[in-house]
Amino acid sequence: MIEVIGLTKRFGGSAAVDDLSFTVTPGKITGFLGPNGAGKTTTLRVILGLDRPTSGLATVHGVPYARLKRPLTHVGAVLDATAVQGGRRAEEHLRWLARTNGISPARIGGLMELVGLAGAGRKRVGGFSLGMKQRLALAAALLGDPEVLLLDEPLNGLDPEGIRWLRGLLKSLAAEGRTVLVSSHLMHEMAVTADHLVVIAGGRLLADMEIGRFVRPGMSLEETFMRVIEGSTA
Repeated sequence: MIEVIGLTKRFGGSAAVDDLSFTVTPGKITGFLGPNGAGKTTTLRVILGLDRPTSGLATVHGVPYARLKRPLTHVGAVLDATAVQGGRRAEEHLRWLARTNGISPARIGGLMELVGLAGAGRKRVGGFSLGMKQRLALAAALLGDPEVLLLDEPLNGLDPEGIRWLRGLLKSLAAEGRTVLVSSHLMHEMAVTADHLVVIAGGRLLADMEIGRFVRPGMSLEETFMRVIEGSTA
């Protein structure tokens, strides 16, 4: 479980996240939605211990991420698929992550096949397309067989087949009882993938509910989302 409690993160005099609270529970896909600059990535970075909150708290399994032992065995994350050393081979990247978290490298071959990169393990990441880097980032996120997944725009660079594959993968992981939080701007995809929605704008919570309750009758998810965002700035 992920808990965000009264979270505020300021950069200078500006609040990227402002007294934000929500819970992400196991067994479902939670879509994390908001316009550009809403504070989604900042929130994910605080959850992962990459940014320190100005006030409030973000926990995984009841403790801050920094206190998790062998964190990749508890939390898998994709924040920036391009943030991999280009000269490193794909399998080397995964082996390094496995070694730092006490994970058996025996998982690597199966994961490379699962994410559609079988045969690319000896290739240097600098030659990968964005879609291939996204698949490698997903392999890294799954390396420790974590109970919690945080994914920021994981569909970037994926073709239609890849998007459909990832949708099925996320649904199967949630069905296993894992906690899955996905930030995305692709409303049509969230409409068929997410079970629950957390919607923010200006760093503040606008909605936290099942997708069926959020979408208004006769409207699409995108139309409802835009109506809610416009209403928050009126």
